[in-house]
Amino acid sequence: MQKDLTNSKIDRTNVLNNNSAIKEIYNQLGFEGIFFEGKFRYTLNQIVRFYDVDNRTIERLLVEHADELSQSGFEIFKGLKLKSFKETVNQLTDINVGQLMQDDDTELIGKRAASLAVFTFKALLNLGMLLQTSERAKEVRSFILNIVIDVLNKKLGGSTKYINQREEDFLPSALREFNYRKEFTNSIDFYITENKFKYGQLTDKIYKSIFKENAKEYRKVLDLNSKENVRSTMYSEILDLISSYENGFASFLKNRFESNNGNKFTLSEAHEIFRDFEKLTDKLYEPLREKARGLMASRDMAFRDSLHEKLEEYISTVSIEDFDRFLGEQSKSLEDRLNENMDVFKRLKDR
Repeated sequence: MQKDLTNSKIDRTNVLNNNSAIKEIYNQLGFEGIFFEGKFRYTLNQIVRFYDVDNRTIERLLVEHADELSQSGFEIFKGLKLKSFKETVNQLTDINVGQLMQDDDTELIGKRAASLAVFTFKALLNLGMLLQTSERAKEVRSFILNIVIDVLNKKLGGSTKYINQREEDFLPSALREFNYRKEFTNSIDFYITENKFKYGQLTDKIYKSIFKENAKEYRKVLDLNSKENVRSTMYSEILDLISSYENGFASFLKNRFESNNGNKFTLSEAHEIFRDFEKLTDKLYEPLREKARGLMASRDMAFRDSLHEKLEEYISTVSIEDFDRFLGEQSKSLEDRLNENMDVFKRLKDR
């Protein structure tokens, strides 16, 4: 689905939190900034020239979106910081200082002003996503979206379906979940009468309790075919919570079985038992469910362009740490992580 950069703060923030994409945008945009205190900086005069708008347009946005633009790197330089910045500018022999600051004492603009409006590269892009009357800003928005897609394609080989597997925690979470899944299915075997639907229906109970979708609905959202494993696409936090549910319900079912004189339950009775388990653990799992729903809804919207309609109210921005976790230098394919940990798996197998 098309990102709405001018009207959606979530979409804008997700772009700005994606450091891998920001680096590529800077390299390809070709609008060099002044490197100062570890960041590329631009003055208001540069911004005005770049987007071909007047000062008042930018100043209006600085008022209307003050918090957002401050978070993306807009600052007012004063005192020693302004002096140091001007000294840095004066040392740049290949830049026309007049293009950076006007030769007057107007606040936020002039070389002789006591304060100066300065923007980071992220703040420059932030303005481009907010400006609706600038043709250059429209071009920048289109350019940004293309780069974001290109970065994802290069990193993931054209498919975001298994981006969840690129973070370090996925593999141990998947292994833990596999073990707890055995406890869950064994309990269903031991304590519920034979029924070919019992595994799927009780699994769906867990899914619906955690993220409001059954397996079929989840497959549809992520466009998974019948041969693709649902849990292979889930984030580590979701797998951990599923493991907790499976382990907890397995124990709960066992206790009910023992108090039922060792008589197995029908599937209908098992549904009632799960409802009792859900009521008993509701407040215990509530914070973890809220977190899981937010992560699934937000990450899938940002990374997979997939909307979980039942979780729409939980969508928020994806953090810089999450972008680095799945797309940054520390992210790796599952195959690479398996190769790196092969000795560990061999030791586990031999135990």
